[in-house]
Amino acid sequence: MPSQSRRARAVRWGVPVAAIAVVGAAVGTGPVIAAVQGDPSLPDRTAEQLLAEVVKAGREHRPPVMSGTVVETASFGLPSLPIPSGASSSPLSLLSGSHTMKVWYGGDDKVRLALPGPMSETDFISDGKGAAWLWDSGKNTATRYTLPPDAGKQDGARAARTALPGAATPGEVAAELLKAAGPSTAVTVENGQQIAGRAAYQLVLTPKDSASLVKEVKLALDGENYIPLRVQVFAKGTAEPAFEVGFSQVTFSAPAPENFAFTPPAGAKVEQQTIDGRGWGPKGVGHEAMNDGAKKLRTFGSGWATVVEVPFSLSDLSRQQGDERAKWRGGGGDPAQVADSLLKSAKQVSGPWGSGRVLESKLVSALLTDDGRLLVGAVTPQALTEAAGHK
Repeated sequence: MPSQSRRARAVRWGVPVAAIAVVGAAVGTGPVIAAVQGDPSLPDRTAEQLLAEVVKAGREHRPPVMSGTVVETASFGLPSLPIPSGASSSPLSLLSGSHTMKVWYGGDDKVRLALPGPMSETDFISDGKGAAWLWDSGKNTATRYTLPPDAGKQDGARAARTALPGAATPGEVAAELLKAAGPSTAVTVENGQQIAGRAAYQLVLTPKDSASLVKEVKLALDGENYIPLRVQVFAKGTAEPAFEVGFSQVTFSAPAPENFAFTPPAGAKVEQQTIDGRGWGPKGVGHEAMNDGAKKLRTFGSGWATVVEVPFSLSDLSRQQGDERAKWRGGGGDPAQVADSLLKSAKQVSGPWGSGRVLESKLVSALLTDDGRLLVGAVTPQALTEAAGHK
């Protein structure tokens, strides 16, 4: 990735990132800090102004017309996992290595995502007219999703995230990270960046909470339309990002209409599914389970030090049966096998809260208690055990 320009200057700004929703109203009162000097091809912008632009772009909810190639790289320092190589469409595959995704956005809910593998490709195509396809060339299967007439217009980008949970763009990752930021976040602004051949500003978010494993997050914004072009997450004590997702190539022009058209090839197995307004799949499959899990979810702490707790045990994975478990295996590893591999490197811990096993990585820690709870956060193991004491 391009190095930082020597001309870039950083200006500290102690504004809580969680308050960016009200920044737009304050911009008209004038800058509160000196404008950043950098690449003369970009106008000077304060951190306040850039955050206001991020909020404005986020309110659109849909990306602009564009196409490009996104590369995601993870280096969490995890042990070797039983995940087949090239399983790009599986969320589990994103735990390590590099993965590529091609994206096309045509406006009006026209979306196409392509996850290429060594010998196959998985595509999601939404035509913006109430229908979408999920195509797996390796399995020679195509699933056609249809909206009922009274369901109303659906967001194609949101549907794509549901159909391909392993796929994420820089904009989606940036939105989640900005939600995590809070009053204990310092912001640095850097000018003079070049990302995918585009001049860009860079926001650097630095957590001040000592419990967080995150050293800083670098968010590069396109200098013309302020769309996130790259997100890098650095763990404490490291010089290279533990997680990175960014465009290696991007064009902000309307893709050709044929990118959003799809006809299953001869001999392909075709399935039909309908969205009933409650979930993605036949009759809202998974909707009730997700709601049930959300009701039992608890959080402790705030901002970068947030810890999430959910009921969980290894038996939950072993109960997966039939097609659902086969889908995981075909898409990049059996969750039970992956969990077993991770737990082999976990450390036994105990305290007034009970006992369990804790897994540490550069950026995330997880605690599986013997009484059936899973606690996860980008925090130190000590923060997890402290949270485990809240019964």
